[in-house]
Amino acid sequence: MFMKIFLQKTILFSCALIAMGGTVRADEGMWVPLLLQRNQAQMQRLGLQLTADDIYSINHSSLKDAVVIFGGGCTGEVVSDQGLVLTNHHCGFSYIQYHSSVEHDYLTNGFWAATMDEELPCPGLAVRFLKEMRDVTHSMLDGIDARYTENQRRDSIQARGKRLSEAFSQEGKTEVKVVPFYYGNQYYMFIYEVFTDVRLVGAPPSNIGKFGGDTDNWMWPRHTGDFSVFRIYAGKDNTPAPYSPDNKPYKPLRYLKIDLRGYEEGDFTFVFGYPGRTQEYLSSFGVRQILEQEDPMRIAARTARLEVIKAAMEKDPAVRIQYAAKAAGIANGWKKWIGEVKGIQRLNVIGSKQDYEKIFEDWTQSLNGEPYAGVLPALKKAYEEMAVCQTEAIVFQEHILAPEAVGFAYSFKKLCRVSKGEETGMKLEEALAECERKAEKFFKDYNAEVDRAIFERMIFQTHADGSFTQVIDFPDKNVGKAMETFYGKSLFTDPDRLRSFLNRYNAASYKEIEKDPLFKYADEVYGRYLHAVRPLVLQCQKQIDSLQRLYMKGQMALTESGDFATVMRVGLKPVGPLRNVGSEQLYPDANFTLRVAYGKVAGFSPADAVYYRPYTTIEGIMEKEDPGIYDYVVEDRLKELYANKDYGRYANALGEMPVAFVGTNHTTGGNSGSPVLNGEGNLIGINFDRCWEGTMSDIRYDSEMCRNIMLDIRYCLFIIDKFAGATRLVEEMDIIE
Repeated sequence: MFMKIFLQKTILFSCALIAMGGTVRADEGMWVPLLLQRNQAQMQRLGLQLTADDIYSINHSSLKDAVVIFGGGCTGEVVSDQGLVLTNHHCGFSYIQYHSSVEHDYLTNGFWAATMDEELPCPGLAVRFLKEMRDVTHSMLDGIDARYTENQRRDSIQARGKRLSEAFSQEGKTEVKVVPFYYGNQYYMFIYEVFTDVRLVGAPPSNIGKFGGDTDNWMWPRHTGDFSVFRIYAGKDNTPAPYSPDNKPYKPLRYLKIDLRGYEEGDFTFVFGYPGRTQEYLSSFGVRQILEQEDPMRIAARTARLEVIKAAMEKDPAVRIQYAAKAAGIANGWKKWIGEVKGIQRLNVIGSKQDYEKIFEDWTQSLNGEPYAGVLPALKKAYEEMAVCQTEAIVFQEHILAPEAVGFAYSFKKLCRVSKGEETGMKLEEALAECERKAEKFFKDYNAEVDRAIFERMIFQTHADGSFTQVIDFPDKNVGKAMETFYGKSLFTDPDRLRSFLNRYNAASYKEIEKDPLFKYADEVYGRYLHAVRPLVLQCQKQIDSLQRLYMKGQMALTESGDFATVMRVGLKPVGPLRNVGSEQLYPDANFTLRVAYGKVAGFSPADAVYYRPYTTIEGIMEKEDPGIYDYVVEDRLKELYANKDYGRYANALGEMPVAFVGTNHTTGGNSGSPVLNGEGNLIGINFDRCWEGTMSDIRYDSEMCRNIMLDIRYCLFIIDKFAGATRLVEEMDIIE
């Protein structure tokens, strides 16, 4: 019966269901390396010359041993037997900025350590090697009663995860995380080796590493040399150790060979890294919330904030250095969301998901007991309830916290609590020292005039939106007077005032903090958010998570059903999450765990009568040059190399100097810095972006439009060697020509 209904509906859905064809494509998917045997045959047909065991193994060194989590949200790869690591320029940007000043402007001029002794320590930076991943679903879920409340289920799972982490971790050496997959229907444990002595080795000038700036961000064609170079250091026994001048370069289990032979359109590639977050299996209600509420609100708020920051950066070189990383971070999400909205609308994602949901509901009615019956109506209701409190939450995050001084002032609440004896487990001296460190870091990259301008702009922007007014209204209704008080009298907007206060601090000084006008404001807005808004958001999100887990379980069951497999084989491929599953397996959403995404080098057509070839060259840099725009200034040395066609061994077969290329590998945030490998497992590029037309791939992948953007490894080495003269670094690498 179900088969008949399914076929009838599939035919009725016409092009939405049939036009995509029945052939399983290689492009879509972020596959778990532990289970890569399931994909091995297909990958080898497409051009892989390795086995799944060559990519991931715990019994011998494999490619996974050359891939690291870089910092808190990027990927990197080891490219020498002395712990040399490549990642993106934007991944290393905050550490380049940390070491920069007006006198030593490494952002503008670049940095290249001439010797290992000149490599710069980066406090707070760590890299993580995955040692092993294990399926711990049974340990996490066995005995979890279906009658448990969501709180009981959460508490039980957290306790089980904690026990597993404690059993497998080694203090100071390893880190263990138990991570949910498929919205909590499966669990995997990840054991990492963590190195905390990581040093900056080299970075190109921003006019290379960030060429095109925010204008070119998310765009193709691209001409950005988005890379930076670091080195991992270890103790005498080659194991993780805190920073010490006596530490030695780390000797890795595996490092990547670099291939200068290039690629052709259609060649197989795979990206091996840590994609951050995707939401491929959302309901139509979840997509609607993103499309009509979340993205538009965040886009409007960040547009206003960026206008203020960029105007200030253009006027003052010191502000440009202070706010470079901040502006890049704000703009990255802003531009991505704009493209995401356009992509969701273009693909009619809501409509296609609604079609799939009709199929899903018909299928549930054919089951005895109907275990998934009612889940979609319940999700619809939960999202409607979420919409109200989500508005206030977004305003708090994007408007209220836009001026940095608000969050900074509120961070001193802990010092007040310690001073009053309300915070156990920390001495006053420790809390005070923590605040002093926090203040030093905060004021290094803070400008009160810029922050005030942001505050005023976001207040008026919020009033115009007509939301959250009960939080941002000031007692005297005078925003200008409030700004004068905040930025003229507060401890938290002037480093000298705060430093003097902390130098004379005693247990009774908390009263001065609590009387501070900006602290009082911050305490008020945080209080409302933490006690009124956030609990409602968490309550709604908890309900959505519970229902999404059940809905995901149903989608997995439908995928594995015999009826669905039959439909797949006859070539009627439905929309929704089941459009590209391969062997009736669903890849899990990204969750910043190690994944393999494979595809091919491919150009694309983003608009009528427009075709983009799959690679760019140095010619495009010269075409874009504009000395009047900071992001399009071309370095004199680069122009000299171009004029002389002095590309050395890094030119392609046509004598061109390639810069970047695109492919169909399914990537997202977190894949920044990921190695791009050819069929032999050699490094041919560094992933750094996606094309703007395909940023909806976190929700719906479209093989015709979604392209990941990669730095050609030949341009990376050309800049290191020919431009910077840092030949010693190239000599460390194992290069194939």
